Amino acid sequence: MADTQRVDVKGERVVARLAGRIGSFSKAHGGAEGQVAYLGQRGARIVLVGADGEWGDVVAPSYEVAEKAVEKAGLTVHESFDGEFAGQVRTGPYEWSRMAGLQIGGPRNT
Repeated sequence: MADTQRVDVKGERVVARLAGRIGSFSKAHGGAEGQVAYLGQRGARIVLVGADGEWGDVVAPSYEVAEKAVEKAGLTVHESFDGEFAGQVRTGPYEWSRMAGLQIGGPRNT
């Protein structure tokens, strides 16, 4: 019997779709960097920060899929979301009011 590798076609499609979304974000924002965060059974969150300071995220069904997607997209990945990397994020009035919530009269964080 020949030694064959089983190809996970569905998994490869998910990786390709996520890599495409990452690539689209990067193109729209002059480049991007990211960080992968484990979400437990829900999978992994890929936080994206564009060169222009805009940010977004995508969720992968597993940490392994997230790692494959960022590799396929050629995304520079940071170990953590802090320091200089976090400082690149540009936030607006909406984010500030959501972070502060009721303390500054913003919407409830529910």
